[in-house]
Amino acid sequence: MHTSSEPSGPQPEDGGLRSRLVATGAELVTSEGVQALTLREIARRAGVSHGAPRRYFPTHLSLLSAIAQQGFGELSEHLAASTADSPPDPRAQLHTLARAYLDFARTRPGMYELMFRHDLLESGHLGLRDTSLPLFSTLVDLTAQVMTRPAADPAVVAGALWANLHGIAQLWGWGSLQLATGTADVEPLLSAALDAHLGPATR
Repeated sequence: MHTSSEPSGPQPEDGGLRSRLVATGAELVTSEGVQALTLREIARRAGVSHGAPRRYFPTHLSLLSAIAQQGFGELSEHLAASTADSPPDPRAQLHTLARAYLDFARTRPGMYELMFRHDLLESGHLGLRDTSLPLFSTLVDLTAQVMTRPAADPAVVAGALWANLHGIAQLWGWGSLQLATGTADVEPLLSAALDAHLGPATR
């Protein structure tokens, strides 16, 4: 029986092992949540020694940041796919974007939590900000086209809307909103959030 903590057979090149560590971490956070993302457990599941990740990620935070970067890439692809056939009306695009955001949070709760735990991430490294901030810029651009209070700062309004959506995502994931509102449908909450921050939709 093979008992070594190192994998048998040819070793992958550095880039291949780095990608495998990130992919393993992404699978682990999806199945077991952020608390499972220890260097030792990621290394064990990737089939390498517990010290191997240090060759590519000098700190635990740098590995978590690389995993979160993959998550932002997946979120970006999910949002792009959801809005591909969206009508040109910016209000409708915002609604579709917000619904897709909540859907990602619902289906990928572990990754979603990690992505916004900036206390755990080195967001200035690995281009993580370059991956995440363009998503917010899209939200700001659409908000500027829709909001009914011209004097307001679109970035502030978009930030408040995002915080509202994030709160819906978290409380829905915990079951709190369903209990408090008596509804099993998140759509009314989404519509109410958009109306609250952007003004009522034109009927």
